[in-house]
Amino acid sequence: MAQKLEAIGSTNGFTFDDGSDHDGVSKIFVGGGLQGILYMEFEYVRSGQLKFGSLVGRRHRGFIETFEINHVKNEHLESVEGYYDHESGYIQGLQFKTNFRVSELIGYEKGNKFTLEVKGKKISGFHGYMRKRNILALGAYFTMILPSRLDVKGGKGGHQWDDGANHDGVTKIHVRGGFDGIQYIKFNYVKNGETQDGPIHGISGSGFTQTFEINHFNDEHLVYVEGYYDDASGVIQALQFKTNLKTSDVLGYEKGKKFLLADKGKKIIGFHGYAEKNLNSLGAYFTTVSLTKSERHGGSEGVYWDDGVFESVRTVYVSYDTNNVKSITFHYHNRTVIERQHGWQTIQDDLEEEEFELDYPNEVITYVEGTFKRFGPGKTRITSLIFKSSEGRTSPSFGVVYGTKFVLEKKGCAVVGFHGRHDDRDLVSIGAYFSPMPPPTAEKLRAQGGLRGESWDDGVFDSVRKLYVGQGDNGVAFLKVVYGRDTRIVIGEDHGNTTPLEVKEFELEYPSEYITAVDGCYDKVIGSEVEVITMLRFTTNKRTSIPVGFVSTSSFLLYKDGFKIVGFHGKSSNMINQLGVHVLPFTY
Repeated sequence: MAQKLEAIGSTNGFTFDDGSDHDGVSKIFVGGGLQGILYMEFEYVRSGQLKFGSLVGRRHRGFIETFEINHVKNEHLESVEGYYDHESGYIQGLQFKTNFRVSELIGYEKGNKFTLEVKGKKISGFHGYMRKRNILALGAYFTMILPSRLDVKGGKGGHQWDDGANHDGVTKIHVRGGFDGIQYIKFNYVKNGETQDGPIHGISGSGFTQTFEINHFNDEHLVYVEGYYDDASGVIQALQFKTNLKTSDVLGYEKGKKFLLADKGKKIIGFHGYAEKNLNSLGAYFTTVSLTKSERHGGSEGVYWDDGVFESVRTVYVSYDTNNVKSITFHYHNRTVIERQHGWQTIQDDLEEEEFELDYPNEVITYVEGTFKRFGPGKTRITSLIFKSSEGRTSPSFGVVYGTKFVLEKKGCAVVGFHGRHDDRDLVSIGAYFSPMPPPTAEKLRAQGGLRGESWDDGVFDSVRKLYVGQGDNGVAFLKVVYGRDTRIVIGEDHGNTTPLEVKEFELEYPSEYITAVDGCYDKVIGSEVEVITMLRFTTNKRTSIPVGFVSTSSFLLYKDGFKIVGFHGKSSNMINQLGVHVLPFTY
């Protein structure tokens, strides 16, 4: 049954009500002008079919923004933040938050702030009040978020058990094991602040007993489970648990086949599996962990800005003088690099500009420290900023450290976006968005080949779907890779140059086939000191491609046991000078 939150704003108008009989929201159209929000329309999804709701207000001169929600990938709308001006009686600005991202502010930060949100639920419909040309009030219907179920990993055999998904999280894990593997497992769950003891799965024998506790009072939650199972006996041999804050010891013995229970951006709220005399297999239930938006630190004057949420922050550029921070620029990553700049638009000769670059995708910002100072009535400015990363690196101190100190941090989370205020010449305030740390990141294997050429990095994807490799007179001249991410096809950039010679195509049987290794050769171009890749060959879990190019003096192999290749990086000029790869475990 849906829960209705009453509309916030003025009730002095006509009502609209789209109802709550939808599976979720698919798209939101918002139009507005200087008076505030003038027009809204919602597209819903029900039983896989799209359905338009009411046309609210009237389209007029001004801006029209669209915010799409990918329900196919289990994205759903969690909350709406807005601003309502009592003087005019109109909604002035709206911002929409899903379980994956946050829209930019649509409209203006003017009036009283309000929020439509129910923890643990998603928005399934809207209602409110309107006039012919304005939105006066907005309310919403909320329904439960259904958990996702990850099938069991491990051996065959045993009796099926299921603890269910009706929990808020896991608070304690008991594991009993011996030389034959894990004998039993038992979970303590938490629901509405109360702990619940789950049953024992398996039978106790001689061996060891270990426990792993999760402090749900400190916002700690279970993120993923790694394990090993023996094919011959069908018994799980070892388990290791990771929360957003810490990782357990390996409970048992690391032998057999490795597996992983993980779902990006989600937490485990229940388990199921098979057991008899031992624990044979293990599966899990997952639910989303909401993004967190911190408060802004600094002044309240100037123009409000909100970058929203991205996959990661790649580079931060800060310009400053001896008084305060003048401008900040972020390079974010969402399948491509997106730039956002706030503050002074032109870097002057008397300003310092420095940068802090992250090793994408293996490194994220986890902590921001800064200071701000009030220079006079209505003039508070950010005076310094420092950034820290998940790899333990700390940026230089950008600016001069003086004034009031502040910290932007959420334990176990990464910074995935920023918001704040600025005027024409200064950074006035800053806040951040936090998202749970992702499951194991890809490992970057060092590139092989020559040192010349321009560096490039396609990034990390779920898989490789197709490769195009072109040969030149001196070796491999061209490389282009088509990747898969979720249900999308992502076409990589061209590297090197095509030649009159044929470009070979190597297509994989997606999604069952993946690349496990790349071998090749490199050598100096005749009459030159420049080294280039002369041959490439790709090995998958099913076959090996024909080599492109020719064998030369120096050979290399890009490979890691138990891992698949999910991205390429290297250097290129008019040839491919150097090649490396990103790898992930088979089970991810």
